[in-house]
Amino acid sequence: MNSQLNCDYLIIGAGIIGMALARELHSRHPSADILVIEKEPDVARHSSGRNSGVLHAGFYYTADSLKARFTRDGNRLLREYVKSRGLAINECHKVVVASDESEIEGVLELQRRGERNGVNVRIVDEQELAEIDPNAKTTGIALYSPDTATVDPSQVCHALKTDLEQSGVRFLFNQGYRHRRGENAIVTTGGLVIEPGLLINAAGLYADYIAREYSFSQNYTIIPFKGIYLKYTGKQKPVCTNIYPVPNLQNPFLGVHYTITVDGGIEIGPTAIPAFWRENYVGLDNFNLGELFEIIGWESRLFLADSFGFRSLAFEELRKYNRSYFTGLAVKMVKQLDTDGFNQWSKSGIRAQLLNKTTKELVMDFVVEGDSRSVHVLNAVSPAFTCSFPFATWVVDNYISRL
Repeated sequence: MNSQLNCDYLIIGAGIIGMALARELHSRHPSADILVIEKEPDVARHSSGRNSGVLHAGFYYTADSLKARFTRDGNRLLREYVKSRGLAINECHKVVVASDESEIEGVLELQRRGERNGVNVRIVDEQELAEIDPNAKTTGIALYSPDTATVDPSQVCHALKTDLEQSGVRFLFNQGYRHRRGENAIVTTGGLVIEPGLLINAAGLYADYIAREYSFSQNYTIIPFKGIYLKYTGKQKPVCTNIYPVPNLQNPFLGVHYTITVDGGIEIGPTAIPAFWRENYVGLDNFNLGELFEIIGWESRLFLADSFGFRSLAFEELRKYNRSYFTGLAVKMVKQLDTDGFNQWSKSGIRAQLLNKTTKELVMDFVVEGDSRSVHVLNAVSPAFTCSFPFATWVVDNYISRL
């Protein structure tokens, strides 16, 4: 016989977004019964624990976007949280460099966006760039972001879990969402029946699937993209700050770049390779035939129509499995590089990227849908880790407190 549980708020997903929502709800309603369920045995087993840990500053995005505000404020709030909890942080900063004269306007556009967003950025010339990182190379000018830093995302998530448990928030692990029952109850993969006052779907890669059972996400589906980094194992560190290229602002990927990890390591990446099922991390792990057919179907349509340049994106990203090609993309941002030192692949992560099925375009900003029974985070788009705290505040303000 199924066990029955009741709670005021049920949050599906113990990633950074689910826990940030639990934190925000508890701060406003300390006596509320908040329950977080997670299909894995612990927190941050997917995107939240597999990202680079970069706390972005917020200069990539147009001022009218949610991402611009959430990234700017999230950088400050997460930095404060990490320092208050004594967690690791690397104040390694960041530069965006131009590979040739055609990219100088791109650097200036990022400066304009940063200034409109209230972000601390400034233009530096080649001489000042050399003072920031002697090996960084640019054409004429670069953009300097002193507020970019890196943290250990898994460490942050486990600290949040500890804080939430101590405040009375309940976690149930190895209990994923199976299906809806009746008006608002759900059945978990472990056979529990849970009836919440409000269900909050922060299930990441499966958020659209759950939302459709509540008649939401009618125009959207999630397309997974696999991100992998190459780690540097040589003795002489080639760079000392995060070095990024000028991105293509028409898609949500920032291009191959140098990341300084929280412990001082160096990585180049990531890829943005179209995956074939939602948890397509390595080989046939987590293989799902239904997802394979569904996702290949969508990727085939995008390929044939070349929606948002998907065809060239797919070819370009698949080439990055070739290590020499991958490292070659990083060479042009520095004066010299021992490419042989980048010889260890990181564990892969999967980006849950929302696709608008009508327009066949990738959705570039946060998307939430809901009603008085359920709220669904459909697109917690990168940099969702940085954005998590102010995003949670916005969701509660706009989708929960008004109920």
